[in-house]
Amino acid sequence: MTPIDPLVLTRRALLGSSAVGGLLAASGALSASPATAAAPAASAFRLPGLQHSAAVVRAAAREVAPDAWTLQPFPLSAVTLGQSVFTRAQKQALILNRAYSVDALLAVFRRNAGLDTRGATPPGGWEEFGPAPDDQRWGPSEYRAGQNVRGAGGLLRGHFAGHFLSGLSMAYASTGEGALAQKVGAFVAGLEECRVALAAQKVGTASRYSHPGFLSAYGEWQFSALENYAPYGEIWAPYYTLHKIVAGLLDAHAYTGNTLALTLAEGIGHWVYSRLSKCAPAQLQRMWSLYIAGECGGMNDVLVELYWRSADPAREEFLQAAKLFTYDALVDACAADRDTLDGRHANQYIPTFSGYLKLYDQTGEERYRTAVTNLFGMVVPGRAYAHGGTGEGELWGPADAVAGDIGKRNAESCAAYNMLKIARSLFLHDQDPAYMDYYERTVLNHILGGRRDAESTISPENCYMFPVNPGTRKEYGDGNIGTCCGGTALESHVKYQDTIYFRSKAGGALYVNLYIASTVDWAEKGLTLVQTSSYPEADTSTLEFTSAPAGSFTLHVRIPAWARGATVSINGERTDADTAPGTYVALTRSWATGDKVAVTIPLSLRAEPTPDRRDIQALVYGPVVLTAIDSSTRYASLALSSKAGLDGSISRGVTRRSGNVFEIDGRTFEPAYSGRDVAYHMYFQRSEPTVAFAGVDSKVRNPTRGQGGPSLLEEVWAKAPFADRTAFLDAVRSVSQSFTDANLLTARDRQKVLLAAGRAPIDA
Repeated sequence: MTPIDPLVLTRRALLGSSAVGGLLAASGALSASPATAAAPAASAFRLPGLQHSAAVVRAAAREVAPDAWTLQPFPLSAVTLGQSVFTRAQKQALILNRAYSVDALLAVFRRNAGLDTRGATPPGGWEEFGPAPDDQRWGPSEYRAGQNVRGAGGLLRGHFAGHFLSGLSMAYASTGEGALAQKVGAFVAGLEECRVALAAQKVGTASRYSHPGFLSAYGEWQFSALENYAPYGEIWAPYYTLHKIVAGLLDAHAYTGNTLALTLAEGIGHWVYSRLSKCAPAQLQRMWSLYIAGECGGMNDVLVELYWRSADPAREEFLQAAKLFTYDALVDACAADRDTLDGRHANQYIPTFSGYLKLYDQTGEERYRTAVTNLFGMVVPGRAYAHGGTGEGELWGPADAVAGDIGKRNAESCAAYNMLKIARSLFLHDQDPAYMDYYERTVLNHILGGRRDAESTISPENCYMFPVNPGTRKEYGDGNIGTCCGGTALESHVKYQDTIYFRSKAGGALYVNLYIASTVDWAEKGLTLVQTSSYPEADTSTLEFTSAPAGSFTLHVRIPAWARGATVSINGERTDADTAPGTYVALTRSWATGDKVAVTIPLSLRAEPTPDRRDIQALVYGPVVLTAIDSSTRYASLALSSKAGLDGSISRGVTRRSGNVFEIDGRTFEPAYSGRDVAYHMYFQRSEPTVAFAGVDSKVRNPTRGQGGPSLLEEVWAKAPFADRTAFLDAVRSVSQSFTDANLLTARDRQKVLLAAGRAPIDA
C-alpha cells in the first residue's frame, strides 16, 4: 500500500462541518434536549449553580503526586482565581460546561454499543457517528486488512468526549458547582452501560471483543489493524482516542472521587495489557513509528497514573503496559541528546514524554528523565515561536530555524497544551526557572489567546493552529468542535490555577510561579495567601498572608528571565534581595497574618530576534507577545533603535492604551492573549538602514559584521541598560571604534555617528 504523504494529509484536513449536539434545557440537567430544540442563549449559563464548599470538594478529591517530585502542586480546589486577563476565558469555558448535554457526549458510545442514543446528536467535527458506525463495530475476528473502505471519517470518535469528561471534572474542582459533579457521575454511569453492552456482544457464540474491560466508541478492529501496520486513512490513531477516554476517567476519579470511573479505567488498562503484551518488541516499535496511525497520545502517562491510583491486585499490568508504549528510537536519541525531531509529527510524540517522565518517577530509569529534559531543550527555544507554540503543518522543522519554519499553519494548540505539561512536570522535579518562563509565555499568549473572545453553548471556541506568518488569522472555523485542539481547550481554560503556586514536600516553602490574581489555601499548613495583581497590565503583584504558618517559612517569588530592575518589598520596606533575572527570590522569616510582599517587575517593550534571522523579530511587553493588526502578507518593516531609551526599552514615540494595546508609527499592536479574531503579524522585519539615536539620524549606513552578523546599533544596545547618558556615549564610542578598526566604518562616518549620539535627547 502506498504510504500517505504526511505533508499532504494532516488530521486537520479531515475536519468536516460540525453537527450541533443536543443542549441542556437548564443548568445541571442530565438529559439531552431533542436535537431539533433551539439552543438556549449563553447568557442563561453565565451564573453558577449551587456550589459545594471547598472543604466538600477537597474531601471528595483523589489527586496523587509521586515521591520523585521535589515539589507538589495544590489541589485545584485549593486555589481560586481572582479578576485577571484569564477571567474571561474561564467564564466562557464554564458556560459551555454548564450548558452541554451529557447525552450528546455519550451518543457515539451508545451507538457503537447498540444502545438508544436518546435522540441526541454527537458534537460534530471529528466527534461524529461517521459514514459507517454500525459496520465499524467489528471485533478482532471480524476484520480483515483493507476491510474499512469508508476512510478515517469518524474513527476518532470518543476523544472529544474524553476531554469533556476531564474538563467537567476540573471545572467542578475549580468551582464546586454541584451540577457539574452530577454531570460527571451521569457521564461515567453512561460509559459503564456501554461497557456492559459491549461485553455482552457476540459473534456466533464467542464474545465479539477480546476483554470485558474494552470500552470505546468504535469496534476493537482499529487496534487489530494497527498491529498489522494499517496506515492513517484506514484507521485513525486508536490509542490516541483511548488515552483521552482513560484520562477523562482518571480525572473524574481525581477531582470528584468517582470510584466507578477508576474501575472502568482499570478494565481498560487490563485490556490494553492483554493486547500489547502479546505483541513482539519489533512490532511495537514499528507501530509507534507509524505516522498518526500509531499516535498514542499519553497512554503511558495515564497507565502509570492508573498504577498509582489503583488497589487492583493485578495493577502491575498497568505499569508494564505503560512501558510497552516506549518508542525506543526516539527515547534513546533524546537521552543521548541527539536531535532527530526534524520532520516528526510534533503532537504525536510530545504527550508521550509526559508519560516517560512518569515512568522515571516510578522506575527510576534515568534515560527517561534525561530524554524528557533534552527533548524540552530541543524544542525551547530553537523550535518555539514567540507565543510558545511549535511546529509547522503539525510537523517539527529543523533545529534553530524558527524564522525559516514560519509557514501558513504554525503552532497547533494541542502541541502547546502538551509542552506546558512537560514544562510543569520538569519544574516539579528540578526548579529551573526557565521552565516557568516558558510556561508563563505559553499559557498567557498561546493558550489564553487561542480561546476566541466569544460565548458559546456548543463550541470550545478555540483555534486549531495559532499561526505566526504575516497577515494570518487563527484557525477558529466552527470553534473546533470535535477536533483535538477543541478537546484540549475543554481542559485548558478551567485549570489556569494549577501552576500558580507549588509547595515543598516538607511543608516549609511556597513557590509563587505566576503572577495571576488568586487565593491559595494551604489548609494543612494554616496558610492562606491572597495575590492581588493586574499583571501583565500592571507591574506590581501583592501577596498578603491572611493566615500565616507557624515558625520559619520560605516564600519563593519568581523573577522572569526578561525582567530588569525587579524589586521585592515586605510590608512597605524594600528588601536587599538579589532579583537577578531568571531566578527565584527566597524570603525566609516567621510570617504574621497581614504581612504583605510586593513584587514589582517593570514592564517594558523589547524586540526578540529569531535564532536564525536576526532581522525577523517579535515585539514583546514583559511576558506579553504583541501582534500588529495588519492583513498584508508581507512582513511589516520597523526601525526601533531610534525609539530606545537609556534602559534599552522601546519607549520613544510609543503610545500605550488600556489592555496592553500599543500604537507605534501608526501601527496598532495588541496582545496575543486578546482572543480577537483579526488578521495580524506576530513577527516583523527589523530595518535599521542608518545609525540613529532618539530620533537623530546620522545618515550613516548601519554597518554589520559580515553576513548575518550583528550591526553597530545592535552592539550598542546590547550593552543597555545604561546608568546615564555618559555610559551611553561611552558605549557608542567603543563600539564605533571597533567597527572603524575592522574597516567597517570610516573615521569620517564615525564622527557623524558620535555627533548624532551627542545630539540625541536620549535622557529626555
